[in-house]
Amino acid sequence: MDDEELARNLLQNFIGRLPHLEVAGQCKDPLEAMALLQDNNIDLVFLDIQMPGLTGVEFLRSMKITPLVIFTTAYPEYALEGYSLDVVDYLLKPFSFERFVQAVNKATARLHANRPSETTPPTTHVQEPTKDHILVKADYKLHRIKLEDIQYIESMREYVAYHTPNGRLLSLQSLKSLEEELPADRFIRIHKSYIVPIDKIEALEGNMVHIGKEKLPVGASYREALMERVFRKG
Repeated sequence: MDDEELARNLLQNFIGRLPHLEVAGQCKDPLEAMALLQDNNIDLVFLDIQMPGLTGVEFLRSMKITPLVIFTTAYPEYALEGYSLDVVDYLLKPFSFERFVQAVNKATARLHANRPSETTPPTTHVQEPTKDHILVKADYKLHRIKLEDIQYIESMREYVAYHTPNGRLLSLQSLKSLEEELPADRFIRIHKSYIVPIDKIEALEGNMVHIGKEKLPVGASYREALMERVFRKG
């Protein structure tokens, strides 16, 4: 909820880049937001603080039951008060897509932590199927990439490049958020700009790993974990 149309459009653009988020609605004032929250089951709200009629802080205090909230504001002096209201995060305008993703990851983690006791009977354990693919937004399409087809993943500023036998696929996202999404038993980060599948690492030569015909650099801060997980004897 934000009274600035430009700010709302930017948020909608950022949300559209993440396949697990869906926009339920845009509101320019608290009255619109109240109606939307009453009529819909909403998990997460992006809430501006300075709005006409009622501030975001006042709006939040007026709600008996609230979804998770991320504040978006140009006023840093409200940060302490925001956290006292148990908001998930505090995005100070103008914020980058990477900072937006960090806030969403926090909200997703809290949402998942809150749900098991509500949705899963304590005596029942459901085994989730092993993940064998990843969904990637690129070229205005949602691509389904098999994990076994990924040769390596490269960070290119705000983009991430997936290198596969069929070529390179560019997606607007951060390597950090992707690292949290990929199965840790199959992928390892070897550099600030590279994530690689463990089973495709063929050799270590100095500070370079061999993956097929490619030689990729190993960052100093990632070398110890690489040696322990991939090249440890015994």
